[in-house]
Amino acid sequence: MARILIIDDEKSIRRTLREILEYENFKVEEAGDGAEGFALAQKEKFDIILCDIKMPKMDGMEALDKLIEAAVDAPVIMISGHGNIETAVEAVKKGAYDFIQKPLDLNRLLVTIRNALDKSKLVTETKTLRKKISKTFDMIGDSAAISQIKDMIERVAPTDARVLVTGENGTGKELVARWLHEKSQRNAAPLIEVNCAAIPSELIESELFGHEKGAFTSAVAQRKGKFELAEGGTLFLDEIGDMSLSAQAKVLRALQENKITRVGGDKEIKVNVRVVAATNKDLKKEILKGNFREDLYHRLGVILIHVPSLNERTEDIPMLSEHFLKMICEEHGMPAKSMTKEAIKELQKVNWSGNIREFRNVVERLVILCDKTITDKDVVAYARPKG
Repeated sequence: MARILIIDDEKSIRRTLREILEYENFKVEEAGDGAEGFALAQKEKFDIILCDIKMPKMDGMEALDKLIEAAVDAPVIMISGHGNIETAVEAVKKGAYDFIQKPLDLNRLLVTIRNALDKSKLVTETKTLRKKISKTFDMIGDSAAISQIKDMIERVAPTDARVLVTGENGTGKELVARWLHEKSQRNAAPLIEVNCAAIPSELIESELFGHEKGAFTSAVAQRKGKFELAEGGTLFLDEIGDMSLSAQAKVLRALQENKITRVGGDKEIKVNVRVVAATNKDLKKEILKGNFREDLYHRLGVILIHVPSLNERTEDIPMLSEHFLKMICEEHGMPAKSMTKEAIKELQKVNWSGNIREFRNVVERLVILCDKTITDKDVVAYARPKG
């Protein structure tokens, strides 16, 4: 049942609104002025706040300012018999959900409340999803290597410096890229990821720079590339060591001039993106083999971050085990499970060739197949099953 707070100095208005809203199955609380309403909104959780403008002690506009400043989640609907267009515009600019004049059109009021509740529900769901996503992309560990990476991210993220992230498959290079973006000034714009190894060499240029209609047989319409889609944000070029030499030349030009040209076009398009690249290859060896441009390597590698393998930081395994146990149990809707110290020691003996990706899969297997407490025998039996 949604809770609504009515802030109005006229008792008759409050009583009428209470009767209507309670009839519509809302739970209602009242406040006689802005100060009382603000205090109540800070103390209790409301889904909607109806707030008059002309009131003693603290008027509605001041109450609205304080509610927004205090980050009260409830949408605020302003109501007033003394309002005009300027007042309504000012209230909405300040952050009110809507403005309704007295005498109140009850149908409009109820529709506005329903719409505000829908919006509030969406906002809550979005916040919940963001929390889930941030948990999924947490960088877990307090080993010296991980602490150094976290410190590097804090220093580098606020700048626009290009970053090259190296490390084996499954170590979490994409996590570094994501946190560089989240902690940057560009985090309101998108993070666009391109897996250079997953795109055929003949399509990578179109994927990155877009194409004009008719540029090739299947180009039936104009299409923006990843550089344009990442405008104002971050472009993450994963597995850049697998990019073709012709695409490398175009990426180099884009980084030098901050301009791109779509495939099949001749118009130069300005782009404003921060590039973070990652690879599991030794690019210096690839340069010697003629597979990677040395000038592009130096353009990309302003800041170098190496992500260690899990075998190089086994001291993080207890923390990783706890993190994945909790996450996986929640995902599967299962009661919380624990792991004995002996089980963790057994996990630390395993050769994790697949790194964090493999480790998570093993913990999920243990959660599904084992009892409430996971033992060292379980790890021996299921961590590296035969066949």
